[in-house]
Amino acid sequence: MPLNKLELQNLRHLIYSHETAAQKLEEYAQQSVDPQIKQMFQQSAQSAKTTKQKLMSFLQ
Repeated sequence: MPLNKLELQNLRHLIYSHETAAQKLEEYAQQSVDPQIKQMFQQSAQSAKTTKQKLMSFLQ
């Protein structure tokens, strides 16, 4: 079933938001000194990337 305009707009917004979050979290991880916090940011960044890929699958 094809997406309507509003759904497509919302999906694009969500994809962009997850991409931005992943980039910021990776940057925070790079700046972190504490290994546990660094790992937390890295895991969160990976989660955001995974979610972005899942959302992008709806565009296919």
